[in-house]
Amino acid sequence: MLNPNINLSGQTAIVSGASRGIGEATVRRLAQAGANVVLLARSATAIAKIAEELGSRALPVVCDVANWESVQTAVARSVRHFGAIDILVNNAGVVDPIARVEDADPEGWGHVVDINLKGVFHCTRAVLPVMKRGGGGTIINISSGAATSALEGWSHYSSTKAAALMFTRCVHKEEADNGIRCVGLSPGTVATQFQRTIQAAGINPVSKLAWSAHIPAEWAAEAVVWLTSDPAREHDGSDFSIKTDAGRAAVGLPLL
Repeated sequence: MLNPNINLSGQTAIVSGASRGIGEATVRRLAQAGANVVLLARSATAIAKIAEELGSRALPVVCDVANWESVQTAVARSVRHFGAIDILVNNAGVVDPIARVEDADPEGWGHVVDINLKGVFHCTRAVLPVMKRGGGGTIINISSGAATSALEGWSHYSSTKAAALMFTRCVHKEEADNGIRCVGLSPGTVATQFQRTIQAAGINPVSKLAWSAHIPAEWAAEAVVWLTSDPAREHDGSDFSIKTDAGRAAVGLPLL
């Protein structure tokens, strides 16, 4: 725990894609900071196990972020259980199926859009009225260097992350005056199953990186917690990166 001074006691955070990887690490770190946590994922078994370990301040809710009704139901249940929503972490995302445009399956390509872009919209749209009633909140969208870089085989992923970055800017423009912060986190490559999928495809340079080149998911989770703090406000409406020495130093992460 690099930022023990950040105390989120009494606040409630929703994290999508919470069953593993960055999502799971983020849920655990937010709970460590004192927050109530709502775990959203399609895998009931995985999130139930994590929530059981965390105790009464954790609520597992099965949710498909690509489905608006599913998200509405999940947010309503969260509010009934904890009374408010102060933090939303839009983490759910996929990169599979990886393929060059000429080989891409249209249905699979569209499914990535449904999760990576529409999922971010759905969760944000659902929590905004709740946050406004509570006087404000923080929305953190897990971004990627792919938002500004074209990579072979990743037309769906790069396109959706670029769109999500613009969405972050739009939410900031519309809601900053209402006390609602919106910021992206670009963590770089992270040692999760997500990277295993990329490695297996073997299409672009990211798939060739040594496993040791990827950061632990806990580093991304620490950055999420830091982004809820006042010193991080200068990054609102943009993507904050921990791929740089300056970004890592701000969070308190090791410099590489």
